[in-house]
Amino acid sequence: MDFPAWSTSEFEEGRGAVEAALGAPVEWTGRTTSGFFLLALMADERTVRELMPDLAAVNELAASVGLIPTAPADEGREYDFVSRVFAPQAGIPEDPVTGSAHTVLAPYRAGRLGRTQLLGLQVSARSGLVGVEMNGNRVTTTGHAVTVSDGVLSSAAHPT
Repeated sequence: MDFPAWSTSEFEEGRGAVEAALGAPVEWTGRTTSGFFLLALMADERTVRELMPDLAAVNELAASVGLIPTAPADEGREYDFVSRVFAPQAGIPEDPVTGSAHTVLAPYRAGRLGRTQLLGLQVSARSGLVGVEMNGNRVTTTGHAVTVSDGVLSSAAHPT
């Protein structure tokens, strides 16, 4: 799928609240230009995997609708970075695999790794690999999906 890339800028004033909500040290915080996501750079993959956030505190983060903790992958992994997504503000305590989060992660990670094609692993309980490719100011995402619902929507011919 092809999406606009969402860049981030440093959001230092939110770092303390993000650390408190995640219950772990945060090395850097950024906010998307849209204000939709906060990005939290964690020390390592293990820290992201073991997070047990205070979802009520995440819900109070006024600067975003979703929080993306991320870290570089451990050495020797097939993927380049890990992430999780918490969005209780949107009614989603933790999203298992989030395409829109990768529109933030792709430009952030590509800029640091000096590559346009990367592989991310969202390490939620139901994890998933997401391939990303930067194409100018666009992000192409790839991965495997499972259809959980299928149907046809139609409007009523004669609404009552």
